[in-house]
Order: sequence, then structure tokens, then C-alpha cells
Amino acid sequence: MTLIKSISGIRGTIGGKANEGLTPLDVVKFTSAFAAFIKKSIGKEHLRFVVGRDARISGEMVNNLVTGALIGMGVDVLDIGLSTTPTVEMAVIETESDGGIIITASHNPKQWNALKLLNNKGEFINAEEGIIVLENADNDNYFYSDIDNIGTYEKDDSYITKHIDRILQLPLVNVEAIRNANFKVAIDCVNSTGGIAIPQLLRALGVNDIVELYCTPNGKFPHNPEPLPENLTKISETVIETKSALGFVVDPDVDRLAIVCNDGTMFGEEYTLVAVADYIMKNKPGNTVSNLSSTRALRVITEKAGAKYFASAVGEVNVVEVMKAKNAVIGGEGNGGIIYPELHYGRDALVGIALFLTHLAHSGKTCSELRKIYPDYFISKNKIELSENMDVDAILEEIKDRYSKFPINSIDGVKIEFENEWVHLRKSNTEAIIRIYSESDSIAGADNLAKKIMDDIREIVKQNMQEN
Repeated sequence: MTLIKSISGIRGTIGGKANEGLTPLDVVKFTSAFAAFIKKSIGKEHLRFVVGRDARISGEMVNNLVTGALIGMGVDVLDIGLSTTPTVEMAVIETESDGGIIITASHNPKQWNALKLLNNKGEFINAEEGIIVLENADNDNYFYSDIDNIGTYEKDDSYITKHIDRILQLPLVNVEAIRNANFKVAIDCVNSTGGIAIPQLLRALGVNDIVELYCTPNGKFPHNPEPLPENLTKISETVIETKSALGFVVDPDVDRLAIVCNDGTMFGEEYTLVAVADYIMKNKPGNTVSNLSSTRALRVITEKAGAKYFASAVGEVNVVEVMKAKNAVIGGEGNGGIIYPELHYGRDALVGIALFLTHLAHSGKTCSELRKIYPDYFISKNKIELSENMDVDAILEEIKDRYSKFPINSIDGVKIEFENEWVHLRKSNTEAIIRIYSESDSIAGADNLAKKIMDDIREIVKQNMQEN
């Protein structure tokens, strides 16, 4: 059993002993700790929260525990039921609630579930706030309300529709252009809540020919739910067999978007954001943001458009922070996560679909032709394991010294920029490993760069051992 208590939320496998897996006791404890944090931070004793969940098998059980604990903490609960992460985020804003909890383990397999914690802006709490929540939980620092002050419960399943209605109102979403393009679209919703939201969205956008794969929201994932190429062979085959214009794939909570081209090839999860940003900047010039481990292609197209690109530390909350500071018109992460601030500050596959289809319709190109207009970069993801007694920070400092003549960004590990490639090193908070992400204009180049850095690390480790 596994329980991961992090600043971004509580994630674990269902079952086992308390504090070892995600058990009912753990769900209640962390929910209560979060409610106590919100009460103190905004100075209100009686709160209102939005709660929603993906379609995981454990979802209903966890939902009952979360809503019950919140009511016990004096929180009025608006339960929006089977939903998506971006829908819950928007519902917090729409209802002017004090916070929200999304019950989803995102792309993790079925045995996992998690609590994602939102503030009153419908955004994930930051690192400092997350630490307070964990301290509240560790110290049982929460107090339940007496009978006259417990919260209330309300159920409302209409928020996916409201979310879609807001998307349709966006000036850069052109329903007429999409309808006139007469797209045939295949979708893979991994038997989660995308199966509710994506067909409804597509029909609202004027797409009437929809090929549905795995759209029953029963939580029985037909394949690994992370939308990576190796997990998407079925939809790739389906796009070709049905002669679809393209395919869309979402993860269980619908905040990541992968695209399959008309020829069955992957558009590339890194390029979901690139394509949408290209469309946005053509119509509304402005800055862009992605995290340090995302493709250089976004920077290339941003500077070509006469705007500025900025990098953030890894993590959605960090991307959002920089987007606000730099007044970015679009941002996100290279895992298919699009953040469009004109709608809300959260990764949102639904708005990504609407904007991408508009872009594709306006381009007059096939999906594969559209992909070819963007520069090709390839990312290699590796890690190197170290012994427990190694000083990982000292190793990273030595790497910085070795490459000091190149531009280096140290806001999140060490990122070194070369002429047409980069490498990003991040230490794990839970293991003695360094994760190494590298990008070049060929996969061989990215692999070779990663190998060079890994050899450097091994050499540094060997020297340190000899000195000691």
C-alpha cells in the first residue's frame, strides 16, 4: 500500500492500514485538516465547498467520506458529482465558494485515488499552504462543529453543461467554423468522466460524427490511463479505420489532452499546447508560459510572434503564478495541459479541444499537415539512482559549475540551455534519484545529451567517494 502526502494533495492506493494506504481514516483526516486551514486562512467559521470526482471505482466511497467530513467541519457542500477537474475549478469560481476538493488520482491506475485541494479562486493551493494542511493533519489540528453548526449538503449535476456553455461563449471558439469543417472525431475517454463531457462538448461545437471509445464512466480503465503513445494504440487504429479527421484522448479527470492525427500518428502531447498557443497568439498577441521540462517549440513560436516566453518551476500552481506575473495569454505544461486564463487558471482539456478544433478549421489543413508546420523537438526522459548517503544538492551544484558558461536556470533543479537543446535535472523528494529530461532536434541527440550528463554525474560521484 502507498500513501503520498504532498503539498499538492493526498494520493494513495485504496485499502490497507491507516497512514499506509488511502484508507477512510486518512480521507477524513486530510479533508478535515484542509477545511481547518481554509477556515483560519480566510477568517470564516462557516464555509462553502465544491466537491466533484472522476469515475474511479473507489470514487463514491471517497466522496461520501469527504462530504461527510466537510459537513462535520461546518462546511456547506455543493456536490457536483461525476465531473472533471477543470469543471470543479470553474464551479468554485462560479459559486464564489471558499474552496473545493477534486476526488481523482489523475492518470494513476484504478487502485489509486486522491484529494486535490482548491482555494477560493478555484486554483490549487501553493507549497506553503500545503505544508500547513499536512501539519494540521499530523497534529490533529481541526475541530468539528456542534449540531447547530454542521454544514449542509446539496447535489447539482449541471456543472459540466455550465462549463461547456462558458467555453462556447469564448470569442476565439468558432462553432460555425467547426461545424462547416464537418469533422469526424474519434475519442478515447478511458471510461471516466470524459465520456460524459467530451461527446456533449463536441455536439455543442457542431461535431455530429463522433466515434466513441471507452466512454462509459464506470472507472474500469481499458488501458493504462496516462495518455502516452504506448497506451493509445487502439484509438490510433480507430482513427485510420474510421477515416476520422483526428482523435482526442483525455486522462480520467480531463485536464490533459492528447491528439491523434488523421494518419494515426501522435500529434505529440508537448505540441497540444504549442498548437493552441499558436492559434491564440495569432488572434491575441501576448506572452506564454510553460514549465522548465516542456518543449522549446513553445518558445520558438512565441518569439516568432513577437512575444516573450517565460519558464516556471514544474507544477501547475507554479505555471499559474508566472502566467499571472507576466500577463500571459496562454500557458500550460508539456503533458497536454492547456491553461487559458480567459476561461480560468487551470489545465482544461475541454477548452483545449474547442480551441484546437477552431484552429484546425481555420487552417484548412489536415491534422497531420498542421503538425508539420511546427518545429520538431524530441524529449528524452531518464533517471539516475544514487546511494542514500549521497548529497544530491552538491552534485547538482557541481553540474552547474561544469556548465557555467551556458545559460542556467536554477528555480527548479538545474536546467542548462545549449544552442538548440537543453537538459533539466530535478532531484526527487522521496527517493535518492535525479530525474534527467533532455530535448534536442532528434531523439538520438536528446538521448546522447542525457547520457553525457549521466556520465558527468557518475564521474562526480566517483570523485566524491575517492575524496571521502
